[in-house]
Amino acid sequence: MTDLPDDLRNSLASALTSARVEVLSASVRRLMDEYRSGRVGRSPILASATDVTAYAAYRMPATFAAVRAALGQLAQVVPDFRPRRHLDVGGGTGAAAWAASEAFPGLETVTVLDQVSEALALGRRLSAGAGHPALRSASWRQWRFDPSGELPAADLVTVSYVLGELPAAHRSALVAQAAAAGALVVVVEAGTPAGHGRVLDARSAFVGSGHTVLAPCPHQGACPLSGTADWCHFAARVNRSALHRRLKDAQLGYEDEKFSYVAAARRQPLPVAGRVLRHPTFRKGLVTLQVCVRDDGGARQELISKRQGDRYRQARDTGWGGIWPPTS
Repeated sequence: MTDLPDDLRNSLASALTSARVEVLSASVRRLMDEYRSGRVGRSPILASATDVTAYAAYRMPATFAAVRAALGQLAQVVPDFRPRRHLDVGGGTGAAAWAASEAFPGLETVTVLDQVSEALALGRRLSAGAGHPALRSASWRQWRFDPSGELPAADLVTVSYVLGELPAAHRSALVAQAAAAGALVVVVEAGTPAGHGRVLDARSAFVGSGHTVLAPCPHQGACPLSGTADWCHFAARVNRSALHRRLKDAQLGYEDEKFSYVAAARRQPLPVAGRVLRHPTFRKGLVTLQVCVRDDGGARQELISKRQGDRYRQARDTGWGGIWPPTS
């Protein structure tokens, strides 16, 4: 279960105190319909300050959880990665910046780019109460994608939930710009077949430009799920606040954010044998794992019985998205 950092949760609560729930609820319903439609509009989906506030209330916790989970999986294969500069492209109110600051406390500078000035303004207000100094001093810059432009250089570049809002012709250009700007680049998209497709396109672009795929893939070959009815995605469970439940007319105190991602850089990761692609299934004395494996670049099931002792205990402690077998 992912909890928002106390400072972010408090800043969000303060920013939402004066908001009218019925107005925010109407905006949330419109935004959910827009994002689910998959349409690429000529103008930003966040059309007003109310939309920005509604987006922060219902989407910022899930985006934080997804990016934080992706960065956690990345850290397993590059444990010596210590970025100082973070660039968040299309970062809106800064969920990925908060996630990166928690994952990499040594960050010294944070820059958030977005085309919606109201989103940047709210992000700046939220970060004013951050415990991390890089967030408090973050640069919030209005930016509109230019296919012939360049991005500022950074040690870590995140592009989360952005590609789906761009025309297909612009996605590859943005990925190329991010790859040129960042020592390490992380692309996060919705954990849907369409989102996974965008991640696969980004992955192919990274490999084609000489980058090494660091995570989640344990190999550099073609995705074994490409062209099948399955797709590579993971899940981050996040607590819902009372307001969050009201805005989404939800009953459960949590939600599972499904996401797909790829991380790449011009460096080598710690070799891992495989990555668990689904929730492990448990039967008496038996654990079943679906694993993307390095040795042949395929995906296969592994059955681990209680008779295997330590390996069985490791399997019971391994979750969706974990490395298999675990590294020391």
